[in-house]
Amino acid sequence: MFQSERYLYVGFMAHQAIEKILKAYFVHIKGETAPFSHSLSLLAKKADIYKEFSEEQKDFIDLLEPMNIEARYPTHKEQLLESLTKKRCAEIFKNTQELQKWIMQKL
Repeated sequence: MFQSERYLYVGFMAHQAIEKILKAYFVHIKGETAPFSHSLSLLAKKADIYKEFSEEQKDFIDLLEPMNIEARYPTHKEQLLESLTKKRCAEIFKNTQELQKWIMQKL
């Protein structure tokens, strides 16, 4: 998505990647089905990992939060698209990989 300059989907897929790793962490820690939610902060809090996040990690999930819903609805797509530059998407991609790795180390 990044290479083909489909930046809206870079944000959407980054959100999906973090959502899925948080749900995997929840299942691992709690031994039950993860909540049916797309809210990254809610999932992190319910999985008892939010309190371990650095301020940068908290800011990052706050940045990703709207990319799940806003990427799906036409009224929000244009505004979101304008904010997703190549440089910003490169940062999102890097931060997604780092957060995934950090959570994986806790599994």
